[in-house]
Amino acid sequence: MRLAIINDEVDQDLGRAADAAASCGFGGIEVRSVGNVPPHELTDGRLETIAAELSARGLAVAGFCPPALKVPMPRTEQDVAAARAIVVRAVEQARILGAPHIRIFTFYRDGGPAPLAAAEQARRVLDGVPLDGVDLLVETGMRTNTPTIALVLRFLEAVDIPGLGILWDPGNSVFAGMNPEPFPAEYEMGKELIRHVHVKDPAGSTAYVRLGDGDLPWGDIVDTLRADGYAGWLSLETHWRIGRVLDQSQRDNPWCDDFTDGGYEASVECMKRLAELVGR
Repeated sequence: MRLAIINDEVDQDLGRAADAAASCGFGGIEVRSVGNVPPHELTDGRLETIAAELSARGLAVAGFCPPALKVPMPRTEQDVAAARAIVVRAVEQARILGAPHIRIFTFYRDGGPAPLAAAEQARRVLDGVPLDGVDLLVETGMRTNTPTIALVLRFLEAVDIPGLGILWDPGNSVFAGMNPEPFPAEYEMGKELIRHVHVKDPAGSTAYVRLGDGDLPWGDIVDTLRADGYAGWLSLETHWRIGRVLDQSQRDNPWCDDFTDGGYEASVECMKRLAELVGR
């Protein structure tokens, strides 16, 4: 297993975030916002600079996190075209970064989860998008139509697009109130398709807390992933801040200082805890 962190959980200054990750023994950075610029607005030149800065520090790009399909369910052709444009651009951006994948969502849910309807609209959005070796991973998203692995599997079966994988974020399943114990049953259900894991620790649906102080048995999860031969990234998405709690708008739009403030100290503490769990 390899350790990474989403950079804007630490600092909007990429160098400061990267140095913190390297000092904690992490090998990768999952790229989201940089310098108060949201991921889908990063220019080619900025992306090239990001890749060079990380490479100079011996860090890999562990993934790219645009808000792909993180919109309401499309209702019109214009909605479909707008959603497709973000995915097409994200693939171009990932290629420049050298990112192995981009994560995608399954649209914000309106009421209860509707993975089959989301799959129908996702097919319209993704039809004809040139991936060129960049993988698409469907996240168990907190406010989307697939907050659990069970729902992601229904989505994947219905969307019927070869090569899609799962980005497992069990913290989202808990925080969404959809499954207070996504491990081990949900993990076992989808483990063959899990290609990336986001690490954060919820206290029910109230707040995210310091890694190890919440509802998820991360030690047991890490041990099981190791025993099963998982060779992907464990990517810390801290979401915990010392002295404040992120609100829904900040979690929906996780970029810029409004989101990042207070993340450095909290993330360094959680990185040390995650490194201890993996190294024990």
